[in-house]
Amino acid sequence: MIKRTLYFGNPAYVSVRHKQLCVRKPGEDAEKTVPIEDIGMVIADHPRITITQTTVTSLQENNAVILWCGPDHLPVSMSLPFAGSDTYTERLRYQLAASEPLKKQLWKQTIEAKLANQAKVLKRLGSPSPTIERMISKIGSGDPENYEGRAAAIYWQSILTIPYSTNRGRDEGGVNALFNYGYALLRAVIARNLVSSGCLPALGIHHRNKYNAFCLADDIMEPYRPVVDLYIVAFLEENPEFDGELTTDIKKYLLQIPVLDINIKGKNSPLMVGASRTTASLMDCFIGKARKILYPEL
Repeated sequence: MIKRTLYFGNPAYVSVRHKQLCVRKPGEDAEKTVPIEDIGMVIADHPRITITQTTVTSLQENNAVILWCGPDHLPVSMSLPFAGSDTYTERLRYQLAASEPLKKQLWKQTIEAKLANQAKVLKRLGSPSPTIERMISKIGSGDPENYEGRAAAIYWQSILTIPYSTNRGRDEGGVNALFNYGYALLRAVIARNLVSSGCLPALGIHHRNKYNAFCLADDIMEPYRPVVDLYIVAFLEENPEFDGELTTDIKKYLLQIPVLDINIKGKNSPLMVGASRTTASLMDCFIGKARKILYPEL
């Protein structure tokens, strides 16, 4: 079942009653309702949104993620349940016991999948990169040669530097606002499914940062980034006048990211559903039931 993403960009009072999310706008008596079990993500993007404690816990009990946005309307934090699996403690032991060679091999697979998708993005945009394509077969365990970073320099030059005269960075302006917002949504989807699969999002296979509670999400989302990139570039091609302001209509466009169609091993599914296959396969690798993470292929 495809979970729904709810976006609140205006004042609202959000409560729960009879397992229904109830939304009431100021000055209105009528309520809109949505079954709690149908919700995968809630985005709170207004300072005058009131969400009851029961609503938050009900959403978390149903493995929904809540994104909290700041004054700049970009997500600044997310709320996730502690555990989304009945055997969470057992599964956590497998993740904690994962050896360094295993994690390096999983990171190798992750970067191979990311670069393969980046190469396909550039090919679709009419700027193929034989250099990136050659890098894929050279990636070693743990990517010691940093082919990920070397490919990124080539990739973003074609995506942003040449057509938009800007660099890729979270603190850069202009079109970067689209990528920042899109990646924040993607990160939330991956984090939600990691928890659902019994993983601890803070413990990465490659990313390590004592200030980052979502290192594993940042690892696993890497091959998914090109999917988001292609979607955003399509928007930019249709809207060359974009000035960096994320209007309501633009956010509605970006909120379709969780339901973008992706392909994993010949099977199409919405991104949110496919991400659950990816995180489940990661846990299978930790347990020893599988040797490869299932990633989308463009």
